[in-house]
Amino acid sequence: ITHSEWASEDAYSASAGSGVSKSNISSTPFKRLPFNFCAISLQPFSHPVCSPEGTIFDVTNILPWLQTHGTNPVTGAQLKQADLIKLHFAKNDDGEMVDPVTFKVFTDNTHIVALKNTGNVFAYDTVERLNIKAKNWQDLVTEEAFSRKDIITVQDPQNVESRNLSTFKYLQEGADTATPEQRRERNDPSRNVNIAALGNGASILKPKVKKETPDINPDALASNRESIAKTLSSLSSKPSSSPVPKPSTPTTLPPTSFSKTHHHRALHTTGLAAASLTSTGLTPHTTADLATLSQETYLLTPKRVHHKGYATLSLHPPSLGHLTLELAPEFAPKAVYSFLKLAQQGYYNGISFHRNLRGFMVQGGDPTGTGKGGQSFWNKNFDDELDGPLKFDRRGVLAMANKGKNTNGSQFFITYRSTPHLARKHTIFGSIVEDSSFETLKRLEEVETDDKGRPKQEIGIKEVHVLVDPFDLFLKDEAEKEQSERAKEEIRKKGGAEDERVTWTGKRVVGGGKVDGQEGNSVGRYLKQSMRKGDEGGGKAGMEEWETEMEEPVRKKAKVEGGGGFGNFDNW
Repeated sequence: ITHSEWASEDAYSASAGSGVSKSNISSTPFKRLPFNFCAISLQPFSHPVCSPEGTIFDVTNILPWLQTHGTNPVTGAQLKQADLIKLHFAKNDDGEMVDPVTFKVFTDNTHIVALKNTGNVFAYDTVERLNIKAKNWQDLVTEEAFSRKDIITVQDPQNVESRNLSTFKYLQEGADTATPEQRRERNDPSRNVNIAALGNGASILKPKVKKETPDINPDALASNRESIAKTLSSLSSKPSSSPVPKPSTPTTLPPTSFSKTHHHRALHTTGLAAASLTSTGLTPHTTADLATLSQETYLLTPKRVHHKGYATLSLHPPSLGHLTLELAPEFAPKAVYSFLKLAQQGYYNGISFHRNLRGFMVQGGDPTGTGKGGQSFWNKNFDDELDGPLKFDRRGVLAMANKGKNTNGSQFFITYRSTPHLARKHTIFGSIVEDSSFETLKRLEEVETDDKGRPKQEIGIKEVHVLVDPFDLFLKDEAEKEQSERAKEEIRKKGGAEDERVTWTGKRVVGGGKVDGQEGNSVGRYLKQSMRKGDEGGGKAGMEEWETEMEEPVRKKAKVEGGGGFGNFDNW
């Protein structure tokens, strides 16, 4: 074997290493940063934020760095505080970070992405299947719109170099990333020396440590914490930079102090026991707990809200007058709820009646005026509510217009006469009340129309005034009832009210802890009462029963001698 063959780079023998240049071998071993670690402190994060490139930091560590350097410590590029994106990680019962839709636990081998405009973190498989392929460009948690540019890769198992510690710029340069508080702790001699174990030398070192320990300004610490809190709040309220316009989707219900008590338990279970049995991505559950209804679902249960609702339709031209509506949420809660919420948002203001058929009905509620538009409060159709005693049996019935089964939106109509052929085809959710409203309805019916039923003159709704919201009344009653029950429970824990306290035998306890009817705790109380009754009867009358003469007990007959046994058989 020649020297060139032995020293060649393509010789794969036991001595092949002798011909390989040492410069081709990396001197730094590969170290991968876990996905839940801060890229500066190299410790698990508590308040995660990320850069537009997807590098995760803890906000308490990145803020001091930005104030000093103003760059990304990993790449060295320019980075501003406004560029940081606050991340929202969902967690299961064990505190593990999971996908908020599939509940799949994140690991170092999971492809993780975040949405730039909301900060919610998902598994890429979930976004790919439910957003990209389905062309559903809405956040699966908040339903906010986003674009493909808003998807930020936080961890890609196919690109491990992005989390390789040996490529981090601040580690290569040996930059100091400690915060001011960490520097003070590091330079504090009392934290580096165990004074308690010094024995007699502690008396010498303690004054020296106290003298050399720098004074910590509590105001500076407080201002630092306040700046971090303000940064977190500003990041959470930062407007979206997505070019996709945000849809005007109304929230279902504003947050209130409505607590989920035992009344809001559903008749079905959560399903977590069965789901965790068949899926390894869920936290194991061994109990079949009943599901808890949301506030909206609880309110929109039929026969739940018994209060009547009232609203007034101010018509234009003003010569027509107004219509007073009585709403029935007991039998059509969804229709009443959607109508009231749209009215409170001003949805019906300025909308015309596009259809007016004399002797039948008048129809409106379509903002396009064509009879083909309009959406419900939830921006989607809701189901019919046909069960209940309400019928099309009179003039002035208020019902939902639709284009088939379970296609209710925002359009409604008011009947001019009894229309029994519409039974179980349209949801009735109210009626007209007051005589003046029926006079207005008569004037509406007399408006001239063309051959297609469209009014020749423009008639419509000027404004809707909600007089009584039955759902607000119900929530108020529920809150008062819950408060009363809570107060009763507190009284019960304290032993009951002053006039309700009883002993274990059922006797009422009066003021001072004294049992009602009890004169004292002396022995023989009932005997004294009996003697008192005897004294009232006169002298020793009560003792006569104790002084009666007792009869003598019956004596036994004496045995006769020789009378035992069978005798001498003389009488046989």
